[in-house]
Amino acid sequence: MTGLLSRPARLATSVALLATVACGGGETPRRDASDSARTAAAPPPPCPGDNAGLTMAPGFCASIFADSVGHARHIVVAANGDVYVTLDGTQPSAEGEGKQKKASASFVALRDTTKDGRADVIVRGGGRGNTGIGLFAGYLYVDEGKRLVRYARADSQLAPASTAEVVVQDLPFQPGHRARNFVIAGDGSLYVNVGSATNSCQKKDRAAKSPGNDPCTELLTRAGIWRFDANTPNQRFAAGARFATGIRNGMGLALGGDQKLYATQHGRDQLHDNWTDLFSTTYQAENPLEELMQVNEGDDFGWPYCYVAADVKTRVTAPEYGGDGKKTDRCAAFKAPAATFPGHWAPMSLLFYRGGMLPGKYEDGAFIAFHGSWNRLPEPQAGYRVVFQPLANGAAQGAYETIADGFAGMAPDKVQPDAAKHRPVGLATGPDGALYITDDAGGRIYRITYNSGR
Repeated sequence: MTGLLSRPARLATSVALLATVACGGGETPRRDASDSARTAAAPPPPCPGDNAGLTMAPGFCASIFADSVGHARHIVVAANGDVYVTLDGTQPSAEGEGKQKKASASFVALRDTTKDGRADVIVRGGGRGNTGIGLFAGYLYVDEGKRLVRYARADSQLAPASTAEVVVQDLPFQPGHRARNFVIAGDGSLYVNVGSATNSCQKKDRAAKSPGNDPCTELLTRAGIWRFDANTPNQRFAAGARFATGIRNGMGLALGGDQKLYATQHGRDQLHDNWTDLFSTTYQAENPLEELMQVNEGDDFGWPYCYVAADVKTRVTAPEYGGDGKKTDRCAAFKAPAATFPGHWAPMSLLFYRGGMLPGKYEDGAFIAFHGSWNRLPEPQAGYRVVFQPLANGAAQGAYETIADGFAGMAPDKVQPDAAKHRPVGLATGPDGALYITDDAGGRIYRITYNSGR
């Protein structure tokens, strides 16, 4: 494990601004009704800088915490503010991911010693990384593809000094969705996403008019969430408990304020490509909807037999199982999503905010990072943003709100996945309430604060 001191930190204004927003003192001045109305209606002052090239919702400000760190995937922030990010060291999938060189480390650790909102110490460690990362009970947990490992870490220690200890081994990997995420509950329950090996469990994957395997035996080891014990080393995948199923690729995993498990799903592809007599190219671009799901033990969300159709916003039978975009004969028993989003946006991470910096409406609501589509033609590619979805009692409460947009760095109707400058992946909250967003195209880590102007 080696260390590297990055370029000098430059954004001292972030801390000054944050102190102005977060701190107050003395007696609150008395206001009359007209003063309150004017204050409430007044827009927040502009953010310092250019928001790192992003378009932000009113009040939100973006800066660059670190840049060009590598193929940055998911992220976690320790109680002392140290930041840990996985580096994807595996080959990109065949589904249109950007081209990247293999990383020589599984994670990067970053520290801001000058408290100016930018990392000035960067350390790389581990083996070959994949996607998920987490902190629990004195350990840094890292997804390294076929295995999930942990490194002992002291509270103030930036770079873990220990060697990797295997927690779960023999995890399903290639073919198919090899990226995975995980989340650890307070009791040590370790929930791991295992994505599907195929697009829709066809007899011949992604082939025209190939019927689905019925039953889809792939579900025995893929396309679901498995539970392990975070405190027990050397577990094997085969000994884990399948917690929920029918989830094609549940990349966003998080515990809500109700301590229930939530996940986001990447919907299937190629409805027109494989079933040209049933679906138009426009239908394929818009379907299926992406999903936010509240996941309980034993839940089944219907993949590959059903998908959520955009026109009716309910599950319909997949064409591989006799569906035509209208039939629902295979779908009655499957659990409905908590919220839905446009097709192929690719929700990569999920965060329930409890940081205290943002206005109250954001507390315990869901932030979702959308990596962006590769397969919405002939419609424009879309996603490439971070949104906020209000929730209550496990269900959506109103429409989502776009918080950060413009990651791709090009006009919305010109976006090309391989040319996008930045693509959001991971989300985390710092101890001061700031949000962090990773980017696996440009290797950037953004820091998001809120400037109410009051």
